[in-house]
Amino acid sequence: MASSNPAFNNPAFQDQSAVRARGGQPAGGVGLTPPPATTDAATTAHLEGVYASPSADAVATGRMTIEDTVLKTLSLFAILLVAAVAGWIWTMAPVTAANPAPSMAPWLIGALGGFILSMVVIFTSRKKVRPALIFAYAAFEGLFVGGISAYFEFIWPGIVLQATLATLAVVGVTLALFASGKIRASARATKIFLIAMVGYLVFSLLNVLLMAFGVLNSSNGGGFGLLSSVHIAGIPLGLIIGVFVVILAAYSLVLDFDSIQQGVRNGAPRQFGWLGGFGIMVTVVWLYLEILRMLAILRGNN
Repeated sequence: MASSNPAFNNPAFQDQSAVRARGGQPAGGVGLTPPPATTDAATTAHLEGVYASPSADAVATGRMTIEDTVLKTLSLFAILLVAAVAGWIWTMAPVTAANPAPSMAPWLIGALGGFILSMVVIFTSRKKVRPALIFAYAAFEGLFVGGISAYFEFIWPGIVLQATLATLAVVGVTLALFASGKIRASARATKIFLIAMVGYLVFSLLNVLLMAFGVLNSSNGGGFGLLSSVHIAGIPLGLIIGVFVVILAAYSLVLDFDSIQQGVRNGAPRQFGWLGGFGIMVTVVWLYLEILRMLAILRGNN
């Protein structure tokens, strides 16, 4: 099942014809046939040792594996976390009793750098996966996440912990359901997902334009434009759409996991594990920001 995440827009994650036939290979990854009856005892013992040996890992095979992709993903999130701490400190550094205003520079720089690097990674990965660019993206994305988190925390104390726990809960539940086989991507659900994503992007663009041109501002539209100014049955539109977007993000994670599994089945080169980690990071950061905004709208004072 093709993922909507552009990070997985690569034949290594999608091309069914690239799936390699693995039937008849032993656990050690060596294509051996059972020894003939005339094989001597020493050779038989050697072959039995080969058959009993553990499966070859990503380093030995040079191919993408689930375990290796998990390690790569965790390392990218470690870079993001370190950069987020730096972004947080930078954002809060100017805050004093005389100047109670956090700096917006870290998350603006992080957002711009992360966007540019993400486009480069996405549009060049078909030819070559460059881990250094993905590392740099993780650093800029961390700067952005840390900066905007500090800014929100300054206005709504405790909101970052709430958003972090909620994000971990959604990711954990989605991963558990996917691993257990209780939730899978389907062609029909993916079509609905793509249509919903297009609708959400159009709405978001309209909302940004209304805020940018002063149609909606902090005095008449709240800090989040239509999301905080429009209410349905007394509930802010941002909360209703927020729940909808969290569901979209969770399904996007399912598509990401499915694409990684497809890459492993296709025998994609080991370096594509970095691309898988990059795709997961894009989705998780999106999920975290949506939950952060939902909580901000819920707590008011926009």
